[in-house]
Amino acid sequence: MSRVIHFEIPSDEPEKAQQFYSKVFGWKMRQWVDQPYWLCTTGDKSLPGIDGAIIKKRGPDHPLVNTIQVDHLEETITNIEANGGIIVVPKMAVPGIGWLAFFKDTDGNIMGIMQSDTQAK
Repeated sequence: MSRVIHFEIPSDEPEKAQQFYSKVFGWKMRQWVDQPYWLCTTGDKSLPGIDGAIIKKRGPDHPLVNTIQVDHLEETITNIEANGGIIVVPKMAVPGIGWLAFFKDTDGNIMGIMQSDTQAK
């Protein structure tokens, strides 16, 4: 079974969004390398929940995105397409983290799928 492991909150003003989520929920933020991408630690790792990120919004319809951990990315892509989904961002490496792709489900929702692989380049 695959689980949601990460979320991304798009923002026109990421700095303002960071302040909001930090002050309201106590989330800790840190920029990922030099990218316009700020990782959010949402709580104690021993408790249920996931961490995520605030990302610079890419357009007015940029959705909130959840990413699902999968064991085999290529197999999952095949299953998505066979069941009416559409791959909207093809497989790409997230160096040192894994392989990532984005799909649109049958309702038009966009989500990510991630296969862990510390050797991804």
